[in-house]
Amino acid sequence: MFVRLGRGYVRHAPSAAGKASLVAKYLNPRLRDNAWQRVVRSRFGVRFAVDTQDLIQRYLYLFGVWEPHMTRWLRGRLRPGDTFIDVGANVGYYAMVASRWVGDGGQVVAIEASPTFHRKLLQHVRLNQCGNVRAINGAVSDERKELTFVLASSANMGANSIVPYDGPAESSFQVEAFPLGELLEPAEISTARVIKIDVEGAEGSVVRGMIPMLDKLRPDCEITVEVTPDRMAQLGDSAEELMKTMRDHGFHAYRLVNEYTPESYVAALRGKQAIPVRWRGPVVEESDLIFSRVDAETLP
Repeated sequence: MFVRLGRGYVRHAPSAAGKASLVAKYLNPRLRDNAWQRVVRSRFGVRFAVDTQDLIQRYLYLFGVWEPHMTRWLRGRLRPGDTFIDVGANVGYYAMVASRWVGDGGQVVAIEASPTFHRKLLQHVRLNQCGNVRAINGAVSDERKELTFVLASSANMGANSIVPYDGPAESSFQVEAFPLGELLEPAEISTARVIKIDVEGAEGSVVRGMIPMLDKLRPDCEITVEVTPDRMAQLGDSAEELMKTMRDHGFHAYRLVNEYTPESYVAALRGKQAIPVRWRGPVVEESDLIFSRVDAETLP
């Protein structure tokens, strides 16, 4: 009962008093260690069947949103009729909210390597009656190959990765990978407004495989990439190569603030929209980057 009351206070009370402490010290660990399964509605009216053991699903239950700054930025980008491509779609959070924003005349392509998450994504497509979502169970790389993914902990089920891992694993699976351009229809490439890439260290090979299609994108297409230099290095890739590839094709880099503590969500949902800021230096830590052909100090 207290969990439900606390969650209601966090999501709906106009005051911020005590919210950060409540979620950090009680609600977040309680829901992580004593998993709840519920169907919940996001702040955008989209429904999700969540298991609170998992980080993303727990935050959807608590806050009704995942990555609030990126969500707000994406909401400002997508218009009816646009195409949104989600590489590493997880349980389909971005695919579902984007489905609403692009409307019946738009298209969402959600690509997820994990068979378990792909099934969850399809469940959410049915739950929300999303007729404009094409869900693909597959991986994206620089060439056709079979990849092995490992999940280290069920506490963050979105952390399936091809980065070598020597410790005890929750699970592993193999899946066929293709360059992104081979998984998309020509019309999906030419109409894409935003391409989002979140692949837990494999972003180097994903972007390298995109080179043949980069010049086929519409001029205002923007590409968001979660760049993880340490993980990339373990796969023989580098953030420098990724940045050069995007520069060579006319894209400028912007960094968007992103935090994952429950306290940061309380602040983000009450604060102003974070603005992507031009990034010219090396990428030495995990960063959410937005690549755009807009040349400015901040991304309007």
